[in-house]
Amino acid sequence: MENLGQNQNIVVRRIKKGKHEDHGGAWKVAMADFALAMMALFLVLWVINSSNEQEKAAISGYFQDPQAYEEGTKVPSKYVIDLGGSPSEADNMAESEVIDPEKILQAREIENLAEAIEQRRLQDMQAKIEARIDASPTLSPFKNQLLLDITTEGLRLQIVDQTKRPMFDPGSAQLKYYSEDILWELAPMLATLDHRLSISGHTDSSRAVGLREEDDVNWSLSSMRADSARRALMEAGVPKQQIAQVIGMGDTAPLKADDPGNSVNRRISITMLNKQSEANVRGRAGGADVEFVNDGEAPPEDERKPTINKAGSLLDELRKQRESKNNSYDNPPNKEEIFW
Repeated sequence: MENLGQNQNIVVRRIKKGKHEDHGGAWKVAMADFALAMMALFLVLWVINSSNEQEKAAISGYFQDPQAYEEGTKVPSKYVIDLGGSPSEADNMAESEVIDPEKILQAREIENLAEAIEQRRLQDMQAKIEARIDASPTLSPFKNQLLLDITTEGLRLQIVDQTKRPMFDPGSAQLKYYSEDILWELAPMLATLDHRLSISGHTDSSRAVGLREEDDVNWSLSSMRADSARRALMEAGVPKQQIAQVIGMGDTAPLKADDPGNSVNRRISITMLNKQSEANVRGRAGGADVEFVNDGEAPPEDERKPTINKAGSLLDELRKQRESKNNSYDNPPNKEEIFW
């Protein structure tokens, strides 16, 4: 090779190293999370170990009730721990010292469950009575006059009038023969039920022109008709102790409120009372601790004689009306007065 000069060649040797497998940093994040969790665990264990029962209850109570109100004004909660910051407003959840909220909730749940069970029993009873009406040769012809529904008082069975099939003669409390048959057919089934009965009579709003409201006979007529129904049920087997009440409603509760003079408003209502309604009826009885304010000596008879015999007094006027021949107490009503 030709010598080009005094300069020497420089040889650079490069050593290639082999590649190693890459290692990411995910394990570092996992390790940090684990270390933080362990630190938090040890911290909680240390707090529990170093706190007494009162402090533990306070810590627990703070998370249950961080802020309490009383009558619209913020008051300190019995769980007081100053952790700084401002907790969000919450509803009043301060515990009452007199009534336990958990016991109130439990009582309401029991009451609601009892009402649901009784409602279901009334629905089953309604289905059985409807099936009995459909299967009975005596009741099925009057199916459109028998109304069944569930009210706040219990299961109500209403026997309504029709123009061509009234339950009573006009102005009378004597049951028609087919009305009596209906009650006799229903009585054995009602007697087997564990419910007391409330029987009420209803009339329409028809009234003689010019008659005073005080002389409205619908009250007494509805009461007598309800009592006729009660008598028929008892004759057919319903025991006396099952009858809770017999009342006359007059025309105050029409079936058709928009047409109070309609014949369907004349009806007999038999209600199988629920437990609450039965308790309300029983609650009308007097107790052993009733104090009678008039339980004293009767006044002498002579004190009333001047008032009774005094001319022009109200009692004297009523006595004269009663003893007159044309009084309205003894004479039967005219045909024009028979309207119910």
